[in-house]
Amino acid sequence: MHAVNPAATQTSQAEQSAISKISWRLVPFIALMFFINFLDRTAISFAGPNGMTADLGLTAAQFGFAAGIFFFGYIVLEIPSNLALHKFGARKWLARIMVSWGIVSLLFTWVGSATELYILRFLLGIAEAGFFPGAILFLSMWVPSRHRAKILALFYLAQPLTTVIGAPIASALIQAHGAFGLEGWRIMFFGVSIPAILVGIVTWFYLPDTPNDARWLNRDEKDWLNGELAKEDKVKASGHGRMTGAALKDGRVWLLSAIYFGLIYGLYALAFFLPTIIAGFEQKFGTKFDVFDKGLITAVPYLPAAIALFFWSRDASKRGVRVWHIGIPALVGALSIPLALSMNSPEATIAVITVTACSIFSALPNFWSIPGRFLSGAGAAAGIALINTIGNLAGFAAPYITGAVRDATGLFELPMYIVGGLMLISAILAFSIGGKVREPLPAA
Repeated sequence: MHAVNPAATQTSQAEQSAISKISWRLVPFIALMFFINFLDRTAISFAGPNGMTADLGLTAAQFGFAAGIFFFGYIVLEIPSNLALHKFGARKWLARIMVSWGIVSLLFTWVGSATELYILRFLLGIAEAGFFPGAILFLSMWVPSRHRAKILALFYLAQPLTTVIGAPIASALIQAHGAFGLEGWRIMFFGVSIPAILVGIVTWFYLPDTPNDARWLNRDEKDWLNGELAKEDKVKASGHGRMTGAALKDGRVWLLSAIYFGLIYGLYALAFFLPTIIAGFEQKFGTKFDVFDKGLITAVPYLPAAIALFFWSRDASKRGVRVWHIGIPALVGALSIPLALSMNSPEATIAVITVTACSIFSALPNFWSIPGRFLSGAGAAAGIALINTIGNLAGFAAPYITGAVRDATGLFELPMYIVGGLMLISAILAFSIGGKVREPLPAA
């Protein structure tokens, strides 16, 4: 018989309990912040077809520009914001970001022209700059790489669930048209802004910066986390993981940026124009839906997407993330999204769009487990921010190009072929990663 090693048993128990506590006490709160973040940045997609476009006299291209100009403001400050988070700590910096964007988002309640809309969307991007890569960096600094795919998947569930829950909420607020003398879409902007301010204030008091600051971790758990993270940092720092400039020049960072561009192009083409596509069912198929019905239909693709994300990421956690955990979903999305608008019924259209949503959301959390394999410290802050910055160029391009091509052709088919082409490039690049990045073997 083999003797039981008490130290090994203690370490195993500390590992299990530490990851479990992070999964229940930390990740849901960060996911709540992400939920509010995505709802605030995509609220314009619900406002557009429900009165805002008509009230402000917007064309499809102008609406797309307003949706996309957010990302110009976001990109301007993204890398500096992530470096500031690394310097000042997540608690203070993420709280500041949330309160800032909540205040700007609130001002949409009183927007009166296309120009004012452009300005506020640009300022909203500046206010939100650094939140998403900051959240990814923060979680990466808390868990060893072999557990990162699982933690990021739990965090990423907030994004599809934002639409599952948020679309009906936004629609219900829009149906409060006339309250306080405001149009329904203005009431919606007001209603989705207040939670950002309130949760931002709570963040200041609730969020611990490091495992040592977490009162809900015991000493064994803190020692295990600190030891594992220190070992990983030492390995990465032996290369150039800690060097900001070297990380920004690393070819792997730019390859990942290109992959992310195609995935985000698909995500935001879907996010900003799905409500408009659904509103067009009346003309195309002769259907009749009220505002709340349209909100529920908008939510339909995202619940299966959340389920697909969970199970695909769970498989990735068991096996360790492989290139096909990113490449296969990107390929399926590339093939499905142009197909959606060739369907001959609303039900078939939504069914194919659901496949697209499942594909995009299955790829994203597994994608974000990769940068932390070879980046650490300030290099991780800069590298992750750069990947997100390049990706968010697609956040501008997707709605603007989709709207402009829709205006030029009168149809959504060609813009969706563009989406499919870019996602196909992402799939090809994902399969090309191969052995360029490595990760430790998954936990037994």
